[in-house]
Amino acid sequence: MAGKKLLLFGANGQLGWTFRQHLPAEQLIVIDRQTADLAHPEAIRAAIHTHRPDIILNAAAYTAVDKAQSEPELARQINATAPGVMAEEAQALGACLVHFSTDYVFAGQGTRPYKETDPTGPLSVYGQTKLAGELAVQQACDRHLIFRTSWVVGEHGGNFMKTMLRLAAERDSLRVVADQYGVPTSAKLLVQYSLMAVSHCLQSEAEQQAAPWGLYHLVPAGETTWHAYAQHVIGLAHAQGLMLKARPEAVHPIRTEDYPLPAPRPQNSRLSTEKFERTFGVTLPPWQPSLPPVMV
Repeated sequence: MAGKKLLLFGANGQLGWTFRQHLPAEQLIVIDRQTADLAHPEAIRAAIHTHRPDIILNAAAYTAVDKAQSEPELARQINATAPGVMAEEAQALGACLVHFSTDYVFAGQGTRPYKETDPTGPLSVYGQTKLAGELAVQQACDRHLIFRTSWVVGEHGGNFMKTMLRLAAERDSLRVVADQYGVPTSAKLLVQYSLMAVSHCLQSEAEQQAAPWGLYHLVPAGETTWHAYAQHVIGLAHAQGLMLKARPEAVHPIRTEDYPLPAPRPQNSRLSTEKFERTFGVTLPPWQPSLPPVMV
């Protein structure tokens, strides 16, 4: 992607921060909440008109899953309306748009990994607004890549891994849900493989071939539960000599109904990456080695 101008929305989130570590500063224009409020479409249009990028990276989202239940309009503005505006502007410019979505667009039934072609059925406002964002991008921009992913974890920002390590440093034991299945996805993996896919599509166009723009699932190989994930990271921390009160065996499994939350979660968050691997000729690595460093 040498010589391409990239415009990054959501520059200070887990994913946006990681993009900034992997892209040349001279090619990258960063947009944060202070630069352009995504709840205001005119601010998005102004940023794109000003910079006229070749590639728009949308790493921004309203991700407060439970809070979204009481702020549906704000969640919709950021998760659905904003990506639609980016898509319209990308189409007008002839730019491509890279957008990230979620396993929460599915109802979470069954035990097999969801494919891109499976029916959606989001259970929460967050999932509903993210699905609306996908549809807005697909309808407005021909040259798009949408990546559904799950359980994102990065070095920067808050996430489940950091929460478990903090609680394990404070408490002798923890109770964690053990009947929801999915896979932790490192922000680094998302950045590396999404940029690879963009390069592949651009190269296809340069060679006057059909570029495989579209919707893909992008997660590492394997699966786990929140409970087993917590045990894994706490075990890693102990192995590295970090001082935690709770040990892995003190992480006790509970059911979803034992820990009620405002927004329902899908019990099956497994995503099939067969389409991504086949299209781009890669084999995605297991989730465990791709986790960020363990830090309390």
